[in-house]
Amino acid sequence: MSLDLAQEELLDLQHPLRHLQQADDDGPIIPHQPHSIRNELSRIVFPHPHHVVEISLAVDATPGCGGIAWPAGEVLSRYLVYKGPTYVQSKSILELGSGTGLVGLVAAKLGCPSVWITDQAPLLDIMNRNIHLNNLSESVKAVELNWGTPIPHPNDSPPNPDLILAADCVYFEPTFPLLVQTLSDLSTSSTEILFCYKKRRKADKRFFTLLKKQFTWEEVHDPERAIYTREAISLLSLKKRNKA
Repeated sequence: MSLDLAQEELLDLQHPLRHLQQADDDGPIIPHQPHSIRNELSRIVFPHPHHVVEISLAVDATPGCGGIAWPAGEVLSRYLVYKGPTYVQSKSILELGSGTGLVGLVAAKLGCPSVWITDQAPLLDIMNRNIHLNNLSESVKAVELNWGTPIPHPNDSPPNPDLILAADCVYFEPTFPLLVQTLSDLSTSSTEILFCYKKRRKADKRFFTLLKKQFTWEEVHDPERAIYTREAISLLSLKKRNKA
């Protein structure tokens, strides 16, 4: 017997991610969470011999799965800390599918003066909250960006950032061509793109079939690679193909 509307709404309130965790023929879109995450505050520390980065992070699954921290985001954040301040200080940086904004916040903490963290409108509140929690209002802006739509150019937004960051953006098959389109719209053949993802579903292969039409890629040299590859996580450097 199907649940009535009131029961459905109660279950949604108790567990906002439940619909995304229902399995299809290729498994659930996102993995099971141990409990419903709602309006929590965490402290994440990325140690380094020369520069420890500490982030205060509000997480909340109420607006969707983007409101929590995902493994590939932490991997990409650790890589930025490993590369250090000199890697980001002279760059303009845009993060796609930022969710909480973790990766972009780490870049700003390392000294990048111009960071744009982007996602859909329901995530703007939590991104802005995290910007203020970390006192980064001068260097980080939260901007709505829907993949596959024209790129907005709010005040001081870079039409082509020097570095694009993307973590855990490959999880929902209908968005694959939209993500590839947005990556292409934002980049030139000289743009650096760091793309970190966790393989979850066989359908992920379709994303890379679409991606290779416009981009090449290679694995990033990272001392921690042997650790996170055991969790099916890859960190790639993408380059846009030159048009013939």
